[in-house]
Amino acid sequence: MIDFFYPPFRRYFSLQFFRYGVSGAANILFDWGLFSFIYNVVLQKQMMNLEVVTLSSPIAALFITFPVTFFSGFLLQKYVTFTDSDLRGHKQLARYMLVVAANLLINYTGLKILNGVLGLWPLGSKMIITIITTIFSYFSQKKFTFRIKNEGK
Repeated sequence: MIDFFYPPFRRYFSLQFFRYGVSGAANILFDWGLFSFIYNVVLQKQMMNLEVVTLSSPIAALFITFPVTFFSGFLLQKYVTFTDSDLRGHKQLARYMLVVAANLLINYTGLKILNGVLGLWPLGSKMIITIITTIFSYFSQKKFTFRIKNEGK
């Protein structure tokens, strides 16, 4: 279905990049909506006391939404964007986990700085960080997670 909308963008993007953008945007919107719901409705902007540690509501919302958007993102990238990869699924998942772990670290650090130190609105902070992680992710997923073993040979 995504490919139907591709022709007007053919001059500007490869089909793979277009698919990455559309499926990534869908997952980002899902992530932002889920983050906002967890932050505002479930946590009601309150700290989350886990007895051992207390998490601020933006950080708690990040950790609650992470597993859901992790799997939705992996499935979209594997079955929509990088369908030509000849790596085995378990290897892709392990590599995807590494890239996402780096993104999680970027998200955590970014939220701590933008929201915790600079006092920016939590969802706005999350949106800024998403732009940074999206650029990092595309190149990491293409060249590492879903690479084609014999590309260019």
